[in-house]
Amino acid sequence: MSHPDDAAGTSRGVTRRGFITSVSTGAVAVVATTGLASASTAPPPDDTVPAGALVPVSLKVNGRLHRAEVEPRWTLLHLLRDRLGLTGTKPGCERGECGACTVLIDGVARYACMTLAVEAEGTEITTVEGLLSGEELGPVQQAFVEHDAFQCGYCTSGQVIAVEALLRTTPTPTIDEIRQGLAGNLCRCGAYAHISRAAARAAELKRQGGTRG
Repeated sequence: MSHPDDAAGTSRGVTRRGFITSVSTGAVAVVATTGLASASTAPPPDDTVPAGALVPVSLKVNGRLHRAEVEPRWTLLHLLRDRLGLTGTKPGCERGECGACTVLIDGVARYACMTLAVEAEGTEITTVEGLLSGEELGPVQQAFVEHDAFQCGYCTSGQVIAVEALLRTTPTPTIDEIRQGLAGNLCRCGAYAHISRAAARAAELKRQGGTRG
């Protein structure tokens, strides 16, 4: 059955149906041509890693060289805890807000949950275990004990590492510098006053060169 517009359009040389058909055909041709051009100019994905594939990494943790194979999506936190057995570094929020997973990477405090294992390639990492000298507590750890700077203790390893990072750059911090240095580490028990006093005491112990006053 013919459409009234078809008859009207015939007298003008082209029907509406013919116009729509020609436009559609042209659009398909343009898309096909563009696709071919893009395919011919796109560089080959030489560096693509298949899903689930393992890649080698080499990093020094607490003075010991470790070589491991990791998935590109693994975090440094996962590698430290689940592959290397260093469980002092704690998973908390796992989105860079609480600081429980804080470690030192080349001497700088970083969240292990926000750092990919592959990003740590070739770096030197210090966890809370690395602050021990044999079985003897490090200065920061000793200061936390002296000032009872923990309650549940879950955030303590991250707090200790944050204080260690602060004292490496600021050996004699003011109370404001201590607060600023620990601003990225949360304590749900609210032991902040004790933690601040422990940080000041740790600075003293480091200046004295030992863990006992």
